[in-house]
Amino acid sequence: MSDIRNSIDRFFAITARGSTFSREVRGGLATFFTMAYIVVLNPIIIGTGTDVTGQVIGDGTTPNVALVAAGTAFVAGILTILMGIIGKVPFAMAAGLGLNAFVAFTIAKVMTWEEAMGLVFLEGVIIAILVLTGLRTAVFHAIPAQLKTAISVGIGLFIALIGFVDAGFVRKAAGTPLEMGIAGSLTSWPIFVFIVGLLATAMMVARKVKGAILIGIAGTTILAIIVEAIAKAGVASAKNPGGWQLNVPAVPDQIFGFHNPLTLFAEFDPFGGFVRVDVLLAALFVFTLLITDFFDTMGTIVGVGRQANLVQEDGTLPRTKEILLVDSLGAAAGGAGSVSSNTTYIESAAGVGEGARTGLASVVTGLLFLVAIFFAPLVEIVPYEAAAPALVLVGFLMMTAVRDIQWDDYEIAIPAFLTVVIMPFTYSISNGIGAGFISYVLIKVVRGKAGQIHPLLWGVSILFVLYFAIGPIRALFGV
Repeated sequence: MSDIRNSIDRFFAITARGSTFSREVRGGLATFFTMAYIVVLNPIIIGTGTDVTGQVIGDGTTPNVALVAAGTAFVAGILTILMGIIGKVPFAMAAGLGLNAFVAFTIAKVMTWEEAMGLVFLEGVIIAILVLTGLRTAVFHAIPAQLKTAISVGIGLFIALIGFVDAGFVRKAAGTPLEMGIAGSLTSWPIFVFIVGLLATAMMVARKVKGAILIGIAGTTILAIIVEAIAKAGVASAKNPGGWQLNVPAVPDQIFGFHNPLTLFAEFDPFGGFVRVDVLLAALFVFTLLITDFFDTMGTIVGVGRQANLVQEDGTLPRTKEILLVDSLGAAAGGAGSVSSNTTYIESAAGVGEGARTGLASVVTGLLFLVAIFFAPLVEIVPYEAAAPALVLVGFLMMTAVRDIQWDDYEIAIPAFLTVVIMPFTYSISNGIGAGFISYVLIKVVRGKAGQIHPLLWGVSILFVLYFAIGPIRALFGV
């Protein structure tokens, strides 16, 4: 047994990275429970909508949410395990939020689900080719180190905002863009549960309690179940704004349930979309998916990698090519499995905050996703309000890197600032990265330092200009 343990230690470099088996397991658990909502949320987004022919994923006109949930968990599990074994980093993968909405509400409205998922598959293949040719890795290395730091800080703010919004602590308002709670008041039981969970977890983190984040998620979930049993808050809606934001916490009536996710792998058509709609429109769809996937992942691995102390002095990560290759396979696998593009999750930072430093944590998370195929009811008992405190506190931890930015050097400070604030303000990692790149290049040019700009950064900045101008371009060509 000791030989097996030592072999695992050497393979994942657990001791070499200053970690332990228990930290990796706790980290894998924390990441899973912070991400588990995707097994519920992804089917709601892509599993209930119809395509241009009126069909849903899995064929027919009646949504098969359970099947899409099983497919979501299956693809996430396999890819996360691959990330752990090949990338050897504590990064977990699952269907990307934002991208899945784009596929469901934009692409699938003008073509079939098979054709829409085919474009997702095609985008993944293109990104994989970019990785294998070294271009994606080269772009990653061309980014200035302090701009990578800004990406990490921006993601910290972004995931903290996600936590506040998921918990209903921050909401859209009638008179202002955002407000606290319901009409400016914290008057709901779910928000109370979130606040208690946040404060309790914060105290444990401050006292450096082992397993603080995981204990916080589990303890807050138990509190949520008790509160719901007494208060009957129900699910949030327009008539019931004080309800739970996603799923109502309760001891499940059913523990076991299985739907074969492999049945979804025969339903994708890589080239049918180019026949169904204008070739330019299909190409723009692929480009939008590609640019978002490309830089969302880049921002995530920099941010989470820095939090895990894996980023080297030059701002790079070990095994970058392997990490990016597995991530690119995520888009292709998500398309092939009809669950939308899979990408590296910023919620991986929850596991890193728990002490995870190696791919063993990802293997644990991936195995839990596979188990979730059979025990979906158990996954559903963790409400947003119980997982959100972890996101807020991990956001704080990632924000601490802001001290490494040279704020008195405006050439880097202004692009860094735009990167940091535009991510949460636009709810997009890619938007923040694009704003940072473009402003960095422009400032260097106006100061007569164009020669200091890496050639690849020129190319990427031009692509981002095209990305931001997709709306006008489509209007110009009438697509």
